[in-house]
Amino acid sequence: MKVVIDAFGGDFAPAAPIEGAALAQKELGVSIMLTGNEEIIRNYIKEHNVEFSDLEIVHTDDVISMHDEPTTLLKTHKESSMAVAFRKLAEGEADAFVSAGSTGAIVVGGTLIVKRIKGIKRPALASMIPSPNSPYMLMDMGANAECRPEMLQQFAVMANSYLKRVEGISNPKIALLNIGSEDSKGGELQQEAYKLMAKAPINFVGNIESREMPKGVVDAVITDGFTGNIALKLIEGTATTFFKMVKGVLYKNIINILAALVLKKDLYSLKSMMDSSEVGGALLLGVKQPVIKAHGNSDAKAIKNAIRQAKYFYDGKVIDSISQGLEAIEE
Repeated sequence: MKVVIDAFGGDFAPAAPIEGAALAQKELGVSIMLTGNEEIIRNYIKEHNVEFSDLEIVHTDDVISMHDEPTTLLKTHKESSMAVAFRKLAEGEADAFVSAGSTGAIVVGGTLIVKRIKGIKRPALASMIPSPNSPYMLMDMGANAECRPEMLQQFAVMANSYLKRVEGISNPKIALLNIGSEDSKGGELQQEAYKLMAKAPINFVGNIESREMPKGVVDAVITDGFTGNIALKLIEGTATTFFKMVKGVLYKNIINILAALVLKKDLYSLKSMMDSSEVGGALLLGVKQPVIKAHGNSDAKAIKNAIRQAKYFYDGKVIDSISQGLEAIEE
């Protein structure tokens, strides 16, 4: 398969996308297409001795930044490295897309250039979140601040397809994020979504409160993008703060420092489990081809893992499975 990568998306572009793509090609055997300024890309490859077994570069000078209005991807920045990469995907010249660029622009490009799967109301962003038991999916993480109940039902169907085809979970447990476990809890959106999700061809286990999410008791947590984005950032902030607090305790005195040396291996293992670069990126589910949004501060390792995620997405034929799930809802 061929993965098209926006070489100028992200805080560490073009270094991270170039080096991450080279690592992915070596480890996964995928073909690579980079979009962006060809001279800069080739000079970086030469100066840093980056090795590719085969590489296609599509030249363009423009870049859409994090500060640009996302919709400018379609006009003002239609020749940006991201827009060109999206067109290559939409035209069938690549099988999957990866970028660490603007989230909003990626949602616009995925929705309006690659296009939605037939029947999908709105694509949504999803990612696997670490937990003590096993990672769980959070969806939507910010693509849709306002949602209708039928959209949450579709999010659940899409999560179900991905978890089965890529994560290998035979019967994923899918829950609706709410302020209580009873089916009468929440506002109109949550109550109506609950009814629709209960009718969907999925293993819907009811509502889940936010305090239960980190335990990993379900395989997917479904919510609107506004709530999901708040939940995601709270999880990220809590994890960062927790590790800072642990570090402060371990370096408090000589006895604690000695204890830290004993626990060093286990502490690094715990930190690695919570490392977002291991996950790769967020999935834009609901569009016709695999689209992966890597974190803006992704390094080469994170880009490589985002490409790995794109490959598993493609190999798992998730798009076909989502279409079948939508057909089942209609029936």
